[in-house]
Amino acid sequence: MKKNEKFPLYMRILVGLILGLAWGVINKETTIDSSITIDYIKPLGKYFLEVLKYLAIPLVFFSVAAGVLNLKNVSKLSRIGLRTVVLYIATTIVAIIIGIVVVNIVQPGNSISEETRTELLQNFNQQVSAHQSKVNNYKSSGWLQTFIADFPQNIVSKMLHIVLFSLVLGIVLISIGEEKSRPIADFFQKANNLILKALDYFMLTAPFGVFGLIAALVVETSKPDLFFALLQYSATVLIGLLLMAFLIYPLLLKFFTNMDVPEFFRGIRPAQLLAFSSSSSSATLPVTMKQCERSLKLPEQVTSFVLPLGATINMDGTSLYQAIAAIFIAQTYGIDLSFTAQLSIILLAIISSIGSAGVPGAGMIMLSIILESEHLPLEGIALIMAPDRILDMCRTVVNVTGDATVATMVASKEAT
Repeated sequence: MKKNEKFPLYMRILVGLILGLAWGVINKETTIDSSITIDYIKPLGKYFLEVLKYLAIPLVFFSVAAGVLNLKNVSKLSRIGLRTVVLYIATTIVAIIIGIVVVNIVQPGNSISEETRTELLQNFNQQVSAHQSKVNNYKSSGWLQTFIADFPQNIVSKMLHIVLFSLVLGIVLISIGEEKSRPIADFFQKANNLILKALDYFMLTAPFGVFGLIAALVVETSKPDLFFALLQYSATVLIGLLLMAFLIYPLLLKFFTNMDVPEFFRGIRPAQLLAFSSSSSSATLPVTMKQCERSLKLPEQVTSFVLPLGATINMDGTSLYQAIAAIFIAQTYGIDLSFTAQLSIILLAIISSIGSAGVPGAGMIMLSIILESEHLPLEGIALIMAPDRILDMCRTVVNVTGDATVATMVASKEAT
């Protein structure tokens, strides 16, 4: 959208979010039948999210392949790739350490009563069983088998496959020479531009999609007293996420780039709002790429490689949350985790963040694996299910912001 537009995209998304919140509260607190929201308004958000996810598939394929071809040679690809992976791992480690420090200072597990725990366990017992089943599936097969086996079944949650395939394809095309690969490179670039144009038109429906997502979330939310019981835990996660988003990322931008920090946050605001509404970094990826290229003026050869990779392996907010949640559950059950055990959680959170799909709820599955690896009660997941939807929205904002920060750092380094 044009910069001089009087009512820009992020403002329209924000209005959709506020109206969705207002309608959800009205529907929940009055005699209006909730089926109106569930049956007729929720689908607005559901289908918006589904279309956006599937738009991400060709966008990632063409943009990564075109981005690799734009690098012209494999040595430049190796340099950018290595720098990107190192930065992603570094920010993930920082996020996990922040989470562990904050949760050990606040110790939110001490505020959960036995009464609340019993009620939550009863309410969410079926969902805990479903998570247990999924964890058993992961444990029963090797990581390579799991990585390959269900690719056709859920292509969106396996975005990493698309990134790897297009990356290899791009390298192969580079190796055959620029003259021979130019027609294919031109096709990829034109296809990518076409998808971005389609995205521009589709994003006109974003306020309606956000309205549907938020309205349904409010109507389907558990009782408010459960949120109050877990207020300290939620506050702990939010403190960690805020420190990452508004302290660590700005410091990285200030010391390692020439980007003005307020300008950076203004530029990615539409992506952050969509990330908050959708809880999906994969679904938000097309908007993140568009904002980084058009608003932050990052080169396409960087964004087309760094951002799709980040949407699949860089989950700073999710990693921070997993560390806090695991220690919170241990505190709640009176289990004293040693320093070594907490170091182990750091390692497991790093690994699980790489394996987490950029879709809503993926972090909960990976948390289940961390809990079982550390011999913590899996039933503890029931304790954090009530506020998890809201926290998932917040940590997705951090995931997306982290991707854009690293892309800016890589672009700044390439420019020097």
